[in-house]
Formats: sequence, structure tokens, C-alpha cells
Amino acid sequence: MKIVILDGYTANPGDLSWKSLEEVGEVTVYDRTAPSETVARAADADVVLTNKVVISREVIQQLPLLKYVGVLATGYNVVDIEAARQRGIVVTNVPAYSTDSVAQMVFAHLLTVTNRTEHYAIQNRNGRWSSNPDFIYWDTELPELAGKTFGIVGVGNIGRRVAQIALAFGMKVQALTSKSAEQLPEGIAKVSQEELLATSDVLSLHCPLTADTRHLINADTLRKMKPTAVLINTGRGPLVDEQAVADALAAGQLAAFCADVLTDEPPKADNPLLKQPNAYITPHIAWATKEARIRLLDVAIGNVRAFANGQPRNVVVG
Repeated sequence: MKIVILDGYTANPGDLSWKSLEEVGEVTVYDRTAPSETVARAADADVVLTNKVVISREVIQQLPLLKYVGVLATGYNVVDIEAARQRGIVVTNVPAYSTDSVAQMVFAHLLTVTNRTEHYAIQNRNGRWSSNPDFIYWDTELPELAGKTFGIVGVGNIGRRVAQIALAFGMKVQALTSKSAEQLPEGIAKVSQEELLATSDVLSLHCPLTADTRHLINADTLRKMKPTAVLINTGRGPLVDEQAVADALAAGQLAAFCADVLTDEPPKADNPLLKQPNAYITPHIAWATKEARIRLLDVAIGNVRAFANGQPRNVVVG
């Protein structure tokens, strides 16, 4: 069995190992693959693993030997699912491997906004506290999270974990979700979109990207939010209209925007959010803790083993 990993670097830049995959077949690992290189590199492969390299209908049509596509992520929109189904190609993903890591990033962002630890650390490396006449100083707002309202869009694995942490901070948690109120964990109130926007002090996005959720946050919905609210996106970049968010920040209609994902990654240099002082952007690293990447590789390699043994698991198509 020939196995090709098209873009292995982001999941494993060298601190982990693909060695156990070599027990299943002949493995070739590419750090990165340009669209123009995909077909040539996967031409002889029975199995292809991909994170962000697109396996389109056109690509599938040019890979007659392909039997399996393993996505090195939870989302599988990089694969043309219908084309794979028509060809009888098995497609798998890696669900829920990054739940705790992404939830951690949500609160890393939120605490950056509320407590500004990096701001003070930088000032104090430059002597600010040493030259202060009092034992204390502050030059930013220092809000307390307890008692504030934390809104969540989407109560899947990550949304639930985020809710648990918000509740541990003493926050009131409410959610916009397709689940019934009876299906929600204790402590999460189901609310309408209007109520969610109008009453959330923090709004965190954890829903899938669909035609209905694309630009869920836009100029209109931003106007319905509190000007003191913090918006957090660790879901999918296109859930927000980035220009509208930048405009809201500039106009004081939104206190802060925190994101680990953007519509284009890497972003264009003129992305309007990059120059906004109250936009806190991290480079899609919420999933990338070593612990999460170990789980990712373990499950992805296990998926290939299961397929080789005729009992595929974590199947999206097949």
C-alpha cells in the first residue's frame, strides 16, 4: 500500500513521528504541496493524507489508484465528498482531538483582553513598575469575568467545553443552537439570536461554516451587540465579515475581536483587522498544542490501519 502525506509539516514539523504509519505501507511525506503538484505527488498512492491540500473532483478524476483520503483535521471541506462517494473512495477525519486545546485558546484570548498580562509584562521589562511611586499601577480597564454573560454559537464538543470553563469563571452562559433546551448541559440557557447579540458580554463562535452561517457576524449583527462586548472566533474565518468587524472596532461599536482563524490563511497584508489595536489575532494555532497533535497523528494513523484491515472508522464517506 502506497501512502502519501501531502502537507505533513503543520501537524508534525519534526517533533513527532510518522514511523508507525510505515508499518501499514510505503510512506512518502511532503511538508507542503502546491495545487499544481497534487496530482503528480499522489499519482501512485492508494492512500492520501491531507490537511489543507484540496482534493477536488478534478484531482480525484486524475487519481485512478486512489482508494482512501484521510483528512488530518476535523473539518473535511477540502475534499469533494460527492466525487469521492461516486468513486467509492473512503474519506475519514479526526474528530474531537483538539477540543481542550481550542477551548484553552478561547480563554487565553479573553484573558488577554481583560487582564492584559502581556501589556504589563512588556512595560515592566522597560522599567515602568520600577519607576512607579506606588506599589501598584494600571493603565487599562481590568474587568472581572464573574457575573458577565458568555454567549456561544454552536454547542458541539468545543462549545460545551468552553461553556464549562465559562461557568467555572462564574459567568452566565447562553447559547444559540439547534439543540433543544432539554438537550443542553446544565447551566446553558438556550436563547434567540436577537437575545444572544443584545445581551452577551462575550460572544464565542463554535458553529460549522455553512451557507447560513457564512458572515453570521456582519455589519447588521454587530450593531445589535453591546459596544463593550468581546467577540471571539476560533471556529472558521468566514463566520465573520472581517471588514465589518474592523469598522466596528474603529468606530467603538465593539470592544475587542479575538480570532485564531481568518478567511484567508495566511492573511493578505492589507487585511483590515491586522492594524486594529483591539483585534487580537493568532495564526491558527489553537489546535496545535503538542498534546493535540499527538492525538491527531494517533487517530489519523489508526484510521489508516483500520482501513487497511477492512474496518474503516471515523468515516465521512465510504
